[in-house]
Amino acid sequence: MTPEQMRDASLLELFSLEAEAQTLVLSVGLLALERDPTLADQLESCMRAAHSLKGAARIVGVDAGVSVAHVMEDCLVSAQEGRLVLRPGHIDALLQGTDLLMRIATPGSTPGDADIDAYVALMARLLDPTAPLIAPAEPLMAELQLEAPAPKVESPASADEPPSAPAPRKTTRTTENGERVLRVTAERLNSLLDLSSKSLVETLRLKPHLATMQRLKRMQSNSLRALESLNVHLKDHALSLEAREALEDARRLLAQSQQLLMEKNTELDEFAWHASQRAQVLYDTALACRMRPFADVLTGQVRMVRDLGRDLGKQVRLEIEGEKTQVDRDVLEKLEAPLTHLLRNAVDHGIETPEQRLLAGKPAEGLIRLRASHQAGLLVLELSDDGNGVDLEKVRRSIVERSLSPAQTAAQLSEEELLTFLFLPGFSLRDTVTEVSGRGVGLDAVQHMVRQLRGAVVLEQTAGEGSRFHLEVPLTLSVVRSLVVEVGDEAYAFPLAHIERMCDLEPADIVQVEGRQHFWHEGRHVGLVAASQLLQRPASQNNGQTLSVVVIRERDAIYGVAVERFIGERTLVVLPLDERLGKVQDISAGALLDDGSVVLIIDVEDMLRSVDKLLNTGRLERIARRSDQVVEAARKRILVVDDSLTVRELQRKLLLNRGYDVTVAVDGMDGWNALRSEDFDLLITDIDMPRMDGIELVTLLRRDNRLQSLPVMVVSYKDREEDRRRGLDAGADYYLAKASFHDDALLDAVVELIGGARA
Repeated sequence: MTPEQMRDASLLELFSLEAEAQTLVLSVGLLALERDPTLADQLESCMRAAHSLKGAARIVGVDAGVSVAHVMEDCLVSAQEGRLVLRPGHIDALLQGTDLLMRIATPGSTPGDADIDAYVALMARLLDPTAPLIAPAEPLMAELQLEAPAPKVESPASADEPPSAPAPRKTTRTTENGERVLRVTAERLNSLLDLSSKSLVETLRLKPHLATMQRLKRMQSNSLRALESLNVHLKDHALSLEAREALEDARRLLAQSQQLLMEKNTELDEFAWHASQRAQVLYDTALACRMRPFADVLTGQVRMVRDLGRDLGKQVRLEIEGEKTQVDRDVLEKLEAPLTHLLRNAVDHGIETPEQRLLAGKPAEGLIRLRASHQAGLLVLELSDDGNGVDLEKVRRSIVERSLSPAQTAAQLSEEELLTFLFLPGFSLRDTVTEVSGRGVGLDAVQHMVRQLRGAVVLEQTAGEGSRFHLEVPLTLSVVRSLVVEVGDEAYAFPLAHIERMCDLEPADIVQVEGRQHFWHEGRHVGLVAASQLLQRPASQNNGQTLSVVVIRERDAIYGVAVERFIGERTLVVLPLDERLGKVQDISAGALLDDGSVVLIIDVEDMLRSVDKLLNTGRLERIARRSDQVVEAARKRILVVDDSLTVRELQRKLLLNRGYDVTVAVDGMDGWNALRSEDFDLLITDIDMPRMDGIELVTLLRRDNRLQSLPVMVVSYKDREEDRRRGLDAGADYYLAKASFHDDALLDAVVELIGGARA
């Protein structure tokens, strides 16, 4: 390729980018002008967009673009100068010109000369005051034989390279607020996110090394004290000069090594703290690069609702809230199809004709609202209309006609139960097939697509007042909130979106029904299966009294999966499995835990299919009931010292629920008295307390021969580096900020220091 050709290709790519942005401005502005043709600011923005496209097309030598943009600009200038009043026919034609410009700018879809000439002639007739104005309902598209595209605008920060590009290339441009934007491939962003997540995990692996260093420092301190004590005991004994010199050398070397260890430990602790902070910022920044505003998925939706309404003889307006809500690009791509389906459903099924609405005392124009927001780490979408709602009696009749339920049972179904039938495969309320409805591809497809995003969709309605769909999906597919469990001494993760609940079953809770094990859950018997059999792991040898069970649900399928133990909730960075492995049964992806170990993420839909297969073949194994004769091991004891009643109770309940024996003290002095009179396996203390603070308490403990080896955790509101160093230097083994009371941070730290609750 010659340099001239490369230069032209680059200009064409820039023209395509500009066309994407300017046609979006035109679409939004023209739809606003359709409601109010006197909006001067919208007229100005549309005129400027057409003018910019005309100039850009002229620069790159795209004559068709110049012709189309020129006649559109003439129409808009005439409206600005008052020589023309924009009617629905003008808006129709200008929107078709917008579609035509997008086709002209899209490689491989350039319209023919006849289409261009037909459009220019059409606009000339519209601008001729002596020519009759084309009626709004006249199908102008038929005259041009054009197929209106549904352009999808990718954010330049995350768009894939165009397939027609001659070579990988980066293109920069400047946004309206002056920021420079770099066009890179999605694969590179995925790679950056993967590397940053691994960097974050690697920094977390320093935590156990720091804990080991703290123990080593304490051992050094204890060794030095023991040597000093030996010196005191040998003071009155006659020792040779060589023996005394050897003791002095040992004392000096221990003191020097302790000083060096303290310095290096401080340096490592500071490095680990800064490294974790920077790794977190790196990961957050990489993740933000994948995020796009929710408006990006709505590019053609407003126009689609408007055009579909006109085709059906309805007046419909789509209002959108939360357009700037940030969502992962992969989630947005997968949301486009279900949202389009729901919007078409609202126009076709929900909104009535103008005549019907006026008779019902409503405005002639129907309203559909789409609202996007962030709630608890999820993208929440609410799509509502002010139509006539779902005809529940028609649903009831359809259920009986399709033999989905006997008439007597159908008559007793509640509103909520009736609405769930709308999500069944092939269910439709249309008696005849139309361009929009009646093919049996309905809300079941929407539900399936939303569940693929690890989300959920719910329908609510009020007869005569409209329907409301409530969708919840993750903000990103790059991370997944999961429950990590242990099966066969290995970690597995269940996505929380598919978990109905977690529970501990007593032996008496498990019953035999038709030869299979079940337990009672929300008024029904739920089948019980062993995760070890499903995942082909060795059966658990745990002799505990209770059975840990994860209740998973997918549509109507629900089962309890028995695991060895619950490790806790985690936010996991999803790492796709190697493509060479193919589809791994019951597994969707992998992830890394804080300690760098691998955890496999369960594919719940696949696992439920595996359960059905085992049931159908009769190979489902029975879970052995636990023995009632197990001798209970002694529980480990923890002393919690904190002057805040709230914090004391929070820590006490967390630890009690995990099976530890807990004693509390209200301040350092109270805690010191408890330590001297009772035996404990761990001390958890605050720093700022009356009478005796935590630093004084830890210092006293480390000087006591009986208590100096007791593990100590400092829990404080202070999370500055100097505060952490002060606590660790005093002799603490672990420093945890109270702001870190999320997930199982406290419990994880306790397990790291003293292990599980049983001795």
